[in-house]
Amino acid sequence: MTTRRDFLRQAALVSAGLTMSPFLIRAGKNEVSANDKIGIGLIGCKGMGFSNLQAFLRNPEVECVALADIDQRVLDERSAEVEKMTGKKVKHIYKDWRKLIDNKDVDVVIVGTPDHWHCLQMVAACQAGKDVYCEKPLGNSIEECNIMVRTAEKYNRVVQVGQWQRSDPHWQDAMAFVHSGQLGKIRTVRVFSYQGWCPSIPVKPDEPVPAGVDYDMWLGPAPARPFNANRFHFTFRWFWDYAGGLMTDWGVHLLDYALYGMNVTAPESIMASGGKFGYPDDACETPDLLQTIYTFKDFTVMWDHAIGIDDGAYGRNHGLGFVGENGTLVLDRGGWEVIPEVVNGQARMEATPLQKSYGEGGLNLHVKNHLECIKTRNRNCNASIEIGSHIAKFSQLGNIAYRTGKKLSWDGKTFNDREADAYLTKEYRAPWELPKI
Repeated sequence: MTTRRDFLRQAALVSAGLTMSPFLIRAGKNEVSANDKIGIGLIGCKGMGFSNLQAFLRNPEVECVALADIDQRVLDERSAEVEKMTGKKVKHIYKDWRKLIDNKDVDVVIVGTPDHWHCLQMVAACQAGKDVYCEKPLGNSIEECNIMVRTAEKYNRVVQVGQWQRSDPHWQDAMAFVHSGQLGKIRTVRVFSYQGWCPSIPVKPDEPVPAGVDYDMWLGPAPARPFNANRFHFTFRWFWDYAGGLMTDWGVHLLDYALYGMNVTAPESIMASGGKFGYPDDACETPDLLQTIYTFKDFTVMWDHAIGIDDGAYGRNHGLGFVGENGTLVLDRGGWEVIPEVVNGQARMEATPLQKSYGEGGLNLHVKNHLECIKTRNRNCNASIEIGSHIAKFSQLGNIAYRTGKKLSWDGKTFNDREADAYLTKEYRAPWELPKI
């Protein structure tokens, strides 16, 4: 009997033009045994990567066969947790993620590393014939995102990006209401993320690399710098070498739905203003407050973020407001509602009370969607590589406008501004090279 693992590997060979199996020609949705295990390998085990793995392991056809991380302490802790969850020891534990990619028992790779690693690891996994679940934001530069899209297409890989709200039912319900036209003409979409839980990071001195940590591998393509705890693990996201701050961390979730709701892609112009206003002397490089305006033909999308503050718009600390002539639809992870526009004492539409989130949770559903797409070889996942790429680039536009201090025009590929265009691609530290796909 041909197993699903055989099918996935044969599909990889066919996409590379290396073979043509009769099984692949006749393979249908139900021809692969539902009980055949899908081998999962996780790269980057500390944070969201492990949450993703846990969601995969809630599905009986999934088996964790490999873990990779540059921190031995994290590897030890996570391998013990997986054994406790599943009753089985993880067969393969690696400090070097490339060995996980080479492991033939791994069918699907979860890329849970910091943003600056996503491109190299996703590309390598696709080239090895693996499908990929890649944490958001997809890439750490606009060119990385372009490369990743080309890679998934060239190697015919099923890639899901970790924008799990794309699989959360109440978000889809809200989009159906926006698309119904009941709000009337929408003039702007307010998108905001006020994260009071996110504290200031005090300046710390450089220090020796912790025992068991392969720091050179952690840096990878990023510039060589002395070890500093502020730049390591979770707080890497506040430094330009590795990430893009709250703009890319939360922006890819929330701005994604602004574009989805308005059925648009590239803006005509972008401008941004903000800075380190709340914590001017702390260690973060990315702004603790930022407003960005994306201008389209007849409406705007306005991004607004702050760390250390919870008081966002509409009494929420995150969300979107689709501001229409008849009313405003407000949406966050807890649910959605419609607030009527009242003019001269007359409401222009009926209110819709809060429609709370429901179901088993967006992340679990997101993983199930990915697994189903893997089984059927359907590349159009709920958060496909194209969706993830587009919104990662859109968020990068806001950061580039902030860093240049200019109002920028965008044609979908370049700004036609030398200073801004310099941010399209990140220079890689040798011996790592930007993939050529």
